[in-house]
Amino acid sequence: MSDHIVKAFDEELQTLKNMLARMGGLAEEELARAIDAISRRDGALADQVIASDAQVDALEREVEERAILVIARRQPMASDLREIMVAIRVSSDLERIGDFAKNIAKRTHAVSEDYPRRVMTGITRMGSLALEQLKDVLDAYVQHNEAKALEVWRKDEELDALYNSIFRELLTYMMEDPRTIGLCTHLLFAAKNIERIGDHCTNIAENVYYLVHGHPLTAERPKGDVTSITPMVTPEK
Repeated sequence: MSDHIVKAFDEELQTLKNMLARMGGLAEEELARAIDAISRRDGALADQVIASDAQVDALEREVEERAILVIARRQPMASDLREIMVAIRVSSDLERIGDFAKNIAKRTHAVSEDYPRRVMTGITRMGSLALEQLKDVLDAYVQHNEAKALEVWRKDEELDALYNSIFRELLTYMMEDPRTIGLCTHLLFAAKNIERIGDHCTNIAENVYYLVHGHPLTAERPKGDVTSITPMVTPEK
């Protein structure tokens, strides 16, 4: 392969990486502003988050289109092919993270009344932890840092534990006062969206491992979300 072709290929890969860096920055900004919007019930800020998601969606499409063109034009192999395939996967995870941030922002318009401050503190803590995971895993991706990626992978259990706690607390509020069911349901969906963002950060971490080693991470993914098997308790009359 001539030096000219190698240089052109490297430039194409760098373009993909730059686009992903921009996507990651937008996703981080969306998540931070979505958590801020719902915690302060700031409808104007929520609307900004909702509108900005279109940028992430457009970048995801552009990354996929460019990646396919590079594969068709250069027919890369081994680590070069992994680099492109992982770029497609990461862009897909970032697009979903943007969608979840948008969903959180939408809940802002539905929580007009006062909500339990302790629950909101928990949701804000979840958001901060998810944002930290997102930043760390994107750094790991840029640096091809397997150790940092695995730290994020392991930390997902902490986010799940927070979600379990909020889930149980919101159920308690709903059982004690049925008038809170609507409000608590919206907060529960917001918390679930944050938990899912953590799952997508874990996906990216696993793709960093694949990028570095050339084979998937086979260890069982740490998972602490037990809400799907939490029994529903009927309050005593």
